[in-house]
Amino acid sequence: MSLAFLPLLAFGVAAASPSPDAALAELRPASASEGAAAPSHFVTGDGVRIAYRLDGAPDRPVLILANSIGTTLEMWDLQVPALSKHFRVLRYDMRGHGGSGVPPGAYSIDRLGHDVLELMDALAIERAHLLGLSLGGFVGQWLGVHAPERIDRLILSNTAAYLGPPRRWDEAIAALREAPDMAATAESFLANWFPPQMLAENGPRVRQFRGMLLATERQGLAGAWAAVRDADLRRSIALIERPTLVIAGAHDTVTLPEHGEFIAAAVPGATLEILDAVHLPNIERPDAYLRLVLDFLAPARLAGDPPER
Repeated sequence: MSLAFLPLLAFGVAAASPSPDAALAELRPASASEGAAAPSHFVTGDGVRIAYRLDGAPDRPVLILANSIGTTLEMWDLQVPALSKHFRVLRYDMRGHGGSGVPPGAYSIDRLGHDVLELMDALAIERAHLLGLSLGGFVGQWLGVHAPERIDRLILSNTAAYLGPPRRWDEAIAALREAPDMAATAESFLANWFPPQMLAENGPRVRQFRGMLLATERQGLAGAWAAVRDADLRRSIALIERPTLVIAGAHDTVTLPEHGEFIAAAVPGATLEILDAVHLPNIERPDAYLRLVLDFLAPARLAGDPPER
């Protein structure tokens, strides 16, 4: 699972699936971040190196983007040019992914949440808005409950408060560790992230995400799956007091529309928007997704924009 995986256990792969080497070669050319400065790094309290990137003017309100499992900070490439006109955009690679370290063992939502808080501390960011998708949405919920003084507005996209039972995750982790490589896992993810037509076209965005998945170390993926396995925020999210927007995909088979409906009903005052998309509406419906994000963040965006001349 980006989470992509309740159906992740069905590791069916088409005979003509691209080779890992070919997809990895396509990763960087497909990225809108090509030519940008290399990510910066900081080290967490438990010694893990975390990669991050900042875009936008330093005097703008900060917007943190938190990724899905199996992706890197480049999953937001389509949104950053527009968002960085209004915000200081901070995106990062979760532990186990991209340019960040891959510590052994199981990860936890608590630890992933503290990674964000420590990153904010390292950059002297007192408060920020946060947009989290899938696993990033789990982290966003945790922050809304445990660190509300650090969060202004909260967007929880294509995520859930609970994705049990744990046994399913244990089976997925065991299968992942026994697999010869990430090829079958990557194709399983893509089948749950994108509609069939996009997969059949195999365009640059699909190839980019295939490259991200193939570049992910299995330990990083297994550690993140363990974090989702052990997370149950169904009761605690009622404590979230920050303005919250929940976005769901009408055709999402990973985090179902019902998962978004549950969060929106549990978080006081939250609003719900359902897009005609699967699990990555920021890729499948980028214009509609951006409008939702900017409209929800409008009060903060307008406050941070320079006065018109």
